[in-house]
Amino acid sequence: MLNALFLLLSSSAKSTTAMSLLVWILVIVLVVVAVMYLVLRATAQAAHTQRLQGETHYIFPQNKPVSSIQGQAEVDLSIVIPAYNETERFPIMFKDLVAYVTSKESMTVEVIVVDDGSKDGTSELAARLGASTPNVDMNVLKLSKNRGKGGAVRMGVLGARGRLVLMADADGATEIKDLDRLLESMTNTERDGFGVVVGSRAHLEDEAVATRSLFRTILMYGFHFIVATLCVKGVRDTQCGFKLFTRKSAQVLFSALHIERWAFDVELLYLAQTYKMPIDEVSVNWQEIDGSKLDPLTAALQMARDIVRIRAHYLFGIWSA
Repeated sequence: MLNALFLLLSSSAKSTTAMSLLVWILVIVLVVVAVMYLVLRATAQAAHTQRLQGETHYIFPQNKPVSSIQGQAEVDLSIVIPAYNETERFPIMFKDLVAYVTSKESMTVEVIVVDDGSKDGTSELAARLGASTPNVDMNVLKLSKNRGKGGAVRMGVLGARGRLVLMADADGATEIKDLDRLLESMTNTERDGFGVVVGSRAHLEDEAVATRSLFRTILMYGFHFIVATLCVKGVRDTQCGFKLFTRKSAQVLFSALHIERWAFDVELLYLAQTYKMPIDEVSVNWQEIDGSKLDPLTAALQMARDIVRIRAHYLFGIWSA
């Protein structure tokens, strides 16, 4: 009898201890979540859509006012090219761009080069190239400070006049003629004025694994896993700098964009999926161009941090979609 009573009391004590432990764990979790929320809210920044002094007009054509994406389309296509210290690589890309644009006689195209605070005369070079090709509607915007690639793309897109808007890298890593593939896809993808077509290098992944170091391969797969787990599902290559948007999609997405550095593509696609915009992924020809400003480890850590920021800010409702 006494043994049974002792066992009952021991069992009850263990249950009470286990319950107390669970309560304390729950309290700690709630405190951590509350602190995280307060920190995120205190450090959260609004989408930077306002132009700084000197960013309301292009430097080429001189004193031409920057338009607004919120207005009506005036041309068929806007090509937005972010550039940071690209005096060596941009002229090669520009040559191919001019050949492509001038071949599209039935399409009106504007080119917007956004100098993201370069120190090597990128904007001046782009202006000279524009002046030497009067048959191309060339516009050069110089930002007052370095914003990051995402910030530069946004400032260009927010001034675009096109019915469609393409973002393309200044190094010409993706062949501009592959825009034909994206345009063809958009005709089938666009719905109610919305649509996003993503240039993709996913078909080159096996080759990349074969030629890259083990470290870079681990970073690549790790990044894909984090993106797919936290933010964007169903898009194999979120980071290719060759993406086509309808004007309505660009209006919504770039006005809501918060991330200004390398992970901005992830937020764009996260928002597009949240808004249920139709998205297609199209294989493009791509080659790595020497002269990249990207340090793999630093960029990977920064992108991982920003992806967690994206997920956390939208999860807690600090950023709204």
